[in-house]
Amino acid sequence: MQTTIAMAGRKKIALVAHDNKKEELFEWAELNCQLLAEHSLYATGTTGQLLTSRLGLNVMRLESGRLGDDQQIGSRISEGVIFFSDPLEPQPHDSDVKALLRIAVVWNIPVACNRASADFIISSPLMSTVYERLIPDYSKYRVCLASVFHSGFREVTFER
Repeated sequence: MQTTIAMAGRKKIALVAHDNKKEELFEWAELNCQLLAEHSLYATGTTGQLLTSRLGLNVMRLESGRLGDDQQIGSRISEGVIFFSDPLEPQPHDSDVKALLRIAVVWNIPVACNRASADFIISSPLMSTVYERLIPDYSKYRVCLASVFHSGFREVTFER
């Protein structure tokens, strides 16, 4: 059984880029500045500061780098992530990035990891309308977690 969550016409979008991809994100954001300005934007510290100073976008800035940026983005994303990822460069916080992408998949949040997918997402007519996002029913997992927690165990492994 699935439920839906309505995404308003004004979306909450996280803008994130690995260091080698920041310029590409800024170029893309500059081309889409008017569209982005219609939404609530979130970014990590450095990226957010540069988007604000270079493009005049209103961006809620979160922590930078290893100070918790991906976790803060993960806790706030609810309607979209534009993440210009650098797959060719090893990232010291790769597990944080994977956790961010995992939470987006779990909650059925659109994610763009490169310029082409970002172009498709930002140009979609769904960006400016209310959209009913389907959410899987996780009640079985919650029941299992609750029973394990109450029985005193700390870790749970789910079979796939």
